[in-house]
Amino acid sequence: MSKVCTLLMGLLCVFQMQAQSLGNIKGKIYDADNQAALYANVILQNPSDSSMIKGEITDENGAFTFTGVKHGSYQLMASYIGFDNYYSEVFDLNASNYEMPPITLQASGTRLDEVTVTAQRPMIEMKADKVVFNVSGTVNSSGDNGLELLRKSPGVMIDNNENINVLGKSGVRILIDGKESPLTGEDLAAFLKSLQADQIDAIEIITNPSAKYDAEGNAGIINIRLKRDKNMGANANINLGVSQGQKFQGNGSVSGNYRNKKTNVFGNYGYNNGQNANFMRLYREQDGLYFDNRNDMLSSWEGHNYKFGTDYFINKKNTIGFLVNGNMGTRLFTSDSNTPIGAIGAAEPDRILMADSESDMRRNNHNFNLNYQFDNGKERTLNVDLDYGQYRNASDDFQPNTYTDRLGNVEDEIINATDSRTDIDIYTFKADYEQPAFKGKLGVGIKNTYITTDNTFMFYDIEDGIRQFVHATSNIFDYTENVNAAYVNYNTQIKKVGVNAGVRAEQTNWTGDLMTFTNTGDRTDKNSYINFFPSAGISWQANEKNSFNLSYSRRINRPSYQDLNPFRSQLDILTFEKGNPFLRPEYTNQVQLRHSFNYSLNTTLSYSRTNDVITRLVDIDEDNRDASFITWENIAKQNHYSLNVAAPIPFTDWWSSYTSLTLFHLHNNADFGDGKIIDVRATSLNGYSQQTFKLPKDISLEVSGWFTTPSVWGGNMQTDAMGSMDIGVQKRILQNKGKLRITLTDVFKTNEWSGVSRLGELYMDANGGWDSRRVKVNFSYMIGNEKVKSRNRKTGLEDESKRVKSEN
Repeated sequence: MSKVCTLLMGLLCVFQMQAQSLGNIKGKIYDADNQAALYANVILQNPSDSSMIKGEITDENGAFTFTGVKHGSYQLMASYIGFDNYYSEVFDLNASNYEMPPITLQASGTRLDEVTVTAQRPMIEMKADKVVFNVSGTVNSSGDNGLELLRKSPGVMIDNNENINVLGKSGVRILIDGKESPLTGEDLAAFLKSLQADQIDAIEIITNPSAKYDAEGNAGIINIRLKRDKNMGANANINLGVSQGQKFQGNGSVSGNYRNKKTNVFGNYGYNNGQNANFMRLYREQDGLYFDNRNDMLSSWEGHNYKFGTDYFINKKNTIGFLVNGNMGTRLFTSDSNTPIGAIGAAEPDRILMADSESDMRRNNHNFNLNYQFDNGKERTLNVDLDYGQYRNASDDFQPNTYTDRLGNVEDEIINATDSRTDIDIYTFKADYEQPAFKGKLGVGIKNTYITTDNTFMFYDIEDGIRQFVHATSNIFDYTENVNAAYVNYNTQIKKVGVNAGVRAEQTNWTGDLMTFTNTGDRTDKNSYINFFPSAGISWQANEKNSFNLSYSRRINRPSYQDLNPFRSQLDILTFEKGNPFLRPEYTNQVQLRHSFNYSLNTTLSYSRTNDVITRLVDIDEDNRDASFITWENIAKQNHYSLNVAAPIPFTDWWSSYTSLTLFHLHNNADFGDGKIIDVRATSLNGYSQQTFKLPKDISLEVSGWFTTPSVWGGNMQTDAMGSMDIGVQKRILQNKGKLRITLTDVFKTNEWSGVSRLGELYMDANGGWDSRRVKVNFSYMIGNEKVKSRNRKTGLEDESKRVKSEN
């Protein structure tokens, strides 16, 4: 660690002694009403011939920045639909930073009611530290939910268990407006499904985060930015959507915002319900027998989500705010399972296991945030967050298991029921401070997190309709965790080179208490450790069209709270899932090289090595050799290589395209003893492409699709190729205040998965699918001022709230 810090400080000293010849140009653009001009085009020109040197688009605050500009004379041109083009006076850049005076655009002579104002961002923005997928306004986002949109994001894959991977790696962390949920796995999937596409503005994919971010997440961070309104005044937005496949689904939401010079009040409410049909086949061989499980599943759900917040602008420099948000949902899951069992190679099964199970699930989450923000307007900022998150999950399960002979005669019947409760409380304090220093920007911060999880699992046998409590298989598992973190981060621009370096320290204390009702398996485990997570990056602007960025980071992926929980969740009496209270964190070192050509074609080469990889495995139950179970284990190591090429291409004024391709190779290696060895290598290619066509009469057409070649899920499941294609059309109506979108998803019904796994004496061949071919119709309508702006709030509950799992 000391060698890394010495090297970084040495590089900084060398670069600082060099003469400055590159600088940054910053500014803000306002419209005639002195409101931020969102997504205006800004061109840096050569004043001698007006040739374009660089181009940018303003952000939601009307701000723009040109980085790595050679010292010299320039002119700036800004354009915004409905306003006259702006041309600055010629100015000289001869320092590290040049700030333009505020730019105010003048309304053009053409009446705005005679034109259609369509200030539109590109679908994909490739930035120095992240890729931004601008979902808002894309036709094929109509009727989608958050999980479906992630599946369409560049470099992102979703497996059959709805786990999220980036560039072929697991361990990604999901943030919502900068705030992380403790949800993971099925619980996270359910939460993302409760977010409708009309609520989502953009998806940011950060594969190598700096020290400012929590070190959690080996594959990086995905930040889902929800829509925000833009200027003074009041507005409301209404969205309605329906979807029909094998089953019906519907959703609706309403949002509102009011802002004046001192106060901003905002809120939204969303509702969704529907059904989804899934199927799955799990064929396995073990101990000379085969088990051919075929399962038809139906989920019926109802969900609510809400957000309410207010900001008070004390003065131009100081703001305080309060935010509360949450979601509540119920889900009824039914499963019709049939498993013929027999000797391998036999023509007929010896017996059949039938299990028609039912699960009644309830999930409630409420988060509270108090925020203070200071900004002196000269890049000196302080942000403080106090957060409390409450998660309450409950499930009541009923499962009859009936064995028959091949003729259907009942041989045995075993009826089980379970009650499980999980209560999670998360408390965080977080403070971040930034200021100019040493011809760059210095950032420091601290964060304290305290988490408690209380898990209760009650198992019952049912005989003659009477529940009998089973002490031996019931238990209570309590887990507490405290993480204290601090970081320092520095970045600067020197000549053609940009440098950023930082280190984050995290001290972790945890205790796990497993209490049984027989007092024979009670145990308490605890640990305390400190880790340092360095990160560094060097960027080089080779010329006007080519730039390079080399970065390094060390990261951690802690087990989710539910994956530590040893409770047992049954598909049937012979197929179940349980957590592992002895999981260790996994650690990753990653190096990434990125090249950008002409600000559009981006190529990223990555290598990472992960130790103690947390992965999902299927194994034989030693207490019942006929049964198999899914659990989480640490495997020794994983080497991962990836190459990503992405390019947005505007072919014409009416046809634009975006394509992203990711090639990755991984090697999983572990030896659990007793002949249980994992040595899996895979090279896989996945891609996403979207074609957008602007047609007459305000009609847009989009065709999009994704694919992945054979790959590996979890530790050792080798999967087959899969993919999907969507097509959609959008029409603006009701004087451009309304949008009507119609989409057909999975046109060729190819979104189904299959794969095989081997571990010791267990062989499994599995496949499945869901109600993926659907017709979706979505209508949205804006009432009032379309540009009411609310503050972009991030909270301190960023990395913890994702480690809690969800389902829907």
